[in-house]
Amino acid sequence: MLTKKGKYGLKALVDLARLAPGETAFINDVAARNNIPKKFLDTILLELRNVGILRSKKGPGGGYSLSRPASEIRIGHVIRTLDGPLAPIRCASRTAYEACDDCADPETCQVRRSMTDVRDAIADILDNMTLEQFVADGGRIEAEKEEFPISAAS
Repeated sequence: MLTKKGKYGLKALVDLARLAPGETAFINDVAARNNIPKKFLDTILLELRNVGILRSKKGPGGGYSLSRPASEIRIGHVIRTLDGPLAPIRCASRTAYEACDDCADPETCQVRRSMTDVRDAIADILDNMTLEQFVADGGRIEAEKEEFPISAAS
């Protein structure tokens, strides 16, 4: 599940991706436009800067901006940076694997095998989705919109 940290990070990146080339935004403005607590956003943007997704500049004309084009930023990388592994359970993670205390044989565990498939499906979508695509069409891929329409109950 996407945490508030991940959600706020994505909202802030969308905001910054909409800036004109060379333009920056102050954290107060990004926070206000997206209804994100400023103190929490400070932490999020610092993490994104530390992994090279954002750059910051102090002084007049300062603020935050993307460090590279939105077409080169993968949503999967952003979510892993802010929220950790994409796997729904630790034993299905590639990068943060932890065996379950109650599992005798992880290789044959049906829960683990199914959650590994879920992890792979999530990763396939998010690792192939750029921030540019996310901004352009709300992150949806055309073929999937037709296959899995979003209902009011979702």
